[in-house]
Amino acid sequence: MSAYIAPSQIAQRQLAYFEGKHVLVAGEAEDLFPVELANHCQSVTVFTTNYGYHRQLESYSQVSSVFGAEFSQQTQADMVLLYWPKAKAEAEFLLAMLMAKLGPETEIVVVGENRSGIKSIEKMFKAYGPITKYDSARRCSFYWGQCTQAPDSFNLDDWYKTYQVSYKESTLTIKSLPGVFSHGEFDIGSKLLLDTLPELKGKVLDFGCGAGVIGSVMALLNPTIELEMCDISALAVASSQATLAANGLTGRVFASDVYSDTSKDYDYIISNPPFHAGLDTSYSATETLLAKAPQYQNSQGQLFIVANSFLKYQPIIEQAFSNCETLNKTNKFAIYHAKK
Repeated sequence: MSAYIAPSQIAQRQLAYFEGKHVLVAGEAEDLFPVELANHCQSVTVFTTNYGYHRQLESYSQVSSVFGAEFSQQTQADMVLLYWPKAKAEAEFLLAMLMAKLGPETEIVVVGENRSGIKSIEKMFKAYGPITKYDSARRCSFYWGQCTQAPDSFNLDDWYKTYQVSYKESTLTIKSLPGVFSHGEFDIGSKLLLDTLPELKGKVLDFGCGAGVIGSVMALLNPTIELEMCDISALAVASSQATLAANGLTGRVFASDVYSDTSKDYDYIISNPPFHAGLDTSYSATETLLAKAPQYQNSQGQLFIVANSFLKYQPIIEQAFSNCETLNKTNKFAIYHAKK
């Protein structure tokens, strides 16, 4: 088996808790521990909002993987294994959804790194029942609890945060689910990117669309474009779809693990690329995005990205396109542009 992340290692020490259970795994899981866990319990279902993780698990018949913004499947689950997510609001969201779905008597195990704020579960779970810390190791904690109260019903629409973004002469309504980038404000980097873009035409991809701010502004300012928006997160996909609908705009929004599900004939690939994976910083998805961009564009394709100035993206773009210019720069951000 490949090495497990620390929260999985602490769960692995406590396999007795899972014996005989139908386990529903949720949250920031990112390794193959659920596959091993299937040997120790009745069944394992993984509910993930991460499309890359879902694709990884699909080749393992021992577990069933469900990808989406909401878990609405029929299930026998009587225990939740929650990997504590990096956004506290996302933990509240997942608890409300899963406890409403599974109801009283459901057991829960929560694992996570101490620095991620897992201690918040003590207060957060009070509405559902008792929870207690039973183990700590590798700077992680292991909690076990049980839902004893009848949870409130869950409605996904209640969890969107709605806010207004003004750009040039227009005001847009943005809808954002917990844990989605751009949750509640107009990101400065996104604004700088939009300020730098030319008039767009043809097929445009907003890569890593988050709550849909960039894509919506592009569609508003360039009504003739064929807009596509993608993100690895189901919560982002749902948020962008809701944002487009709230503004009467059209675009195709879908989940993609970098270019796994994209088209190959874009006129423009435009991105404020993500560089966080879990609590640690990761640049690999963005580096792949940049290095392979020309393969997913037509012969006149162009790339526009905004990045933190300290990131060394220029050489990667240069190598992929044989050119890269800096169109705009502040002390924090840079806008890079390349042509095929």
